[in-house]
Amino acid sequence: MTDPGSGDARTSEDDGPREFVKYTFFHLRPEWRRLPEADRHAGKARFAEVLEHPPDGAVVRSYALTGLKADTEMMVWSIAPELGPIQELHARLLGTPLGGYLDTPYSYLGLGRRSEYLGDHAHGGEGSDGRRRPSDLPYLVVYPFVKKREWYGLPFEERRRIMGEHFRIGHKFPRVQIHTGYSFGLDDMEFILAFETESPAEFSDLVHELRPTEASRFTALETPIFTCVLASARRMLDLADGLP
Repeated sequence: MTDPGSGDARTSEDDGPREFVKYTFFHLRPEWRRLPEADRHAGKARFAEVLEHPPDGAVVRSYALTGLKADTEMMVWSIAPELGPIQELHARLLGTPLGGYLDTPYSYLGLGRRSEYLGDHAHGGEGSDGRRRPSDLPYLVVYPFVKKREWYGLPFEERRRIMGEHFRIGHKFPRVQIHTGYSFGLDDMEFILAFETESPAEFSDLVHELRPTEASRFTALETPIFTCVLASARRMLDLADGLP
């Protein structure tokens, strides 16, 4: 696990291949659940088929939020080396019968790259290059992140020193895996953070320990926060449809 919003927007030819990460949150309108059961069954099957067979080059995972967040029940995490497969995936989803009953209350786009403060070692889901691959742990906590502008005015070595405390705390929670998306110039936020974990309680403990650190003083925004449960496409859809 590394610091939420640990890096800055600088890039390097040594970063290696980088991929786009996209977190799309869907709300299924109540009108859908009033349709005949046969229509709902067919609509969910078509939507699930699209998720189970994404465009070439795209990696896709689905998550359920039913009962966990007021205005969203589903989340699709997509990863691709270009924006084209991500757009194609979402166009296919919206083109299904169920797509006509969906709202998108939240949507976040980022570009994966390793934190420059990590040095040469791989760490917590952020490998030796910019590729992002889910570990398929049961839970994923997702939220946007913005640093105060004062952070970027500090010398790089000072920022690296401050980040050292975050890394030391993060190493106490090796089962928490981070995926950092850099959103500078691409979306409204600076970062989109996602943490895979086997235990939401363990992740809460980690966040609690990070609160008093020096780096946390430079946090401007880290909400909304989404706790997502890994689920097959069909399971995610059934929960949103009111089928436990």
